[in-house]
Amino acid sequence: MNEVREMQIGVEMSKALENKRVFIVDDNEIFRAALQFMLHDEFEAHEVASTAIAFEKGKTQPPDLILLAETLPQAEGLELLGKFRQEQPQAKILVVVEPSNNGYGKECVAAGAHGFIAKPLKVEFVRQKVDAMLGRGTGGVTIPLTVLNVR
Repeated sequence: MNEVREMQIGVEMSKALENKRVFIVDDNEIFRAALQFMLHDEFEAHEVASTAIAFEKGKTQPPDLILLAETLPQAEGLELLGKFRQEQPQAKILVVVEPSNNGYGKECVAAGAHGFIAKPLKVEFVRQKVDAMLGRGTGGVTIPLTVLNVR
């Protein structure tokens, strides 16, 4: 049986093979799925429904980056960022904020996040920001979709 895989926009093969693990932490399933879709070709992207699950999962599968919805530190307190830094010291933390909430993004950085990104989210911008947070440069070979249709 032939299996056809479809890949997004274009995939930089060196990044796809590097296997950086990203946790997308939010209680909003649609938000998690959208970000997972944006990242899954070049990252090992995991949808995580709560901070408790993120902490537990991080014990056996430590993330390189945590994409955290602003609603979680708002609900649980900014101390949450320090707890992530303590529990997952290798992970970068990027908080996703509403466009009108850049001030809160700056508060999150002051409380321990490594950065923030404001909505609306676009695939290329999200990938660039995640690459920057992980210290990954660009310049590898990007393979267009038409070439990557594997049969």
